[in-house]
Amino acid sequence: MNSLIPAETTPLAAETAPKNGAPRDDVSLHDEILSQLRNYIVEGNIADGARISERQLCEMLKISRTPLREALKVLAAEGLVELLPGRGARVRPLNAHDIRELFDLMGGLEGLAGRLACEHISAEGIEKIEQLHHDMYGFYMRQDMQGYFRVNQLIHRAIVEASGNATLMATYESFAGRIRRVRFSANFARKRERWSEAMREHEAILDALRRRAASELSDILFQHLRNKGAAAITYFAEEGAGQPEAPAGLKVAD
Repeated sequence: MNSLIPAETTPLAAETAPKNGAPRDDVSLHDEILSQLRNYIVEGNIADGARISERQLCEMLKISRTPLREALKVLAAEGLVELLPGRGARVRPLNAHDIRELFDLMGGLEGLAGRLACEHISAEGIEKIEQLHHDMYGFYMRQDMQGYFRVNQLIHRAIVEASGNATLMATYESFAGRIRRVRFSANFARKRERWSEAMREHEAILDALRRRAASELSDILFQHLRNKGAAAITYFAEEGAGQPEAPAGLKVAD
C-alpha cells in the first residue's frame, strides 16, 4: 500500500525563496507563515501561557514583524494565542475546565461527523482512511510521536470531511488550531500510559466506519475525544502549573 501522508513541510526560509525568479504570491506566503507558526506553537515550542517573542520568531522564520503580527491575529481568532494590548501576545493558557469543555464540544462535532460519514463516504474514502491508519500504526510501532500525531490528525480530518457537511467542517476548523495543541500534549501523556489504548480505539473507529455503523462510530468518536481530554489534563497536572513539556527545539521566551 502506498502511503498517503503528505510530505513534510520544508523550512519556511526555503519555501519563501522565489523560484525561477518569479515573485511569491502574497496570499500563499501568508498561508505558509501562518501554518509554520501554528505548528510551532501547537508542538509545544512555546510554553502554555508564555509571552511570544516577535524578535526571535522573526529571526527563525526570516520574516518581518508585519506578516508575523498578521499571522498572530489569525491565531488569536482561532483561540490559540492571546493578544495583549501594547504588550505583544502570549500562548493562550487553558485550565482543566476549558479542556473538558473543548474536548466535549469536539467530541460532539466528530461524533456527528462520524454518523454522517457512514451515510456519505465512498469505498475509496474508506480505503484512504485505512491506509492512513496503516501509516499511523507504523509510527506507533516505531514510537515516533511526531509522525503518529500528524497522521492521527489526518484521520480525524478525513472523517470530518467525509461527512459532506460544509457547515460542520467550517465549525470544526474554527476550533482546530486551539485543540491541536492540547491533543499534541495528550499524546505525550498517552505515550506513557495509554498510547496502546488509543490505537485500540482507532481500530474500533475504523471497524465501525467499514461497517457503516453510524451510531456506534458516533459513540466511539465522542468517547475517544473525552479520553484525549482526560489524558491532556493528566499531562498538564503532572508537568505542573498547566505547563506542557516542550519537545526539543527552539524555546521562545519573552
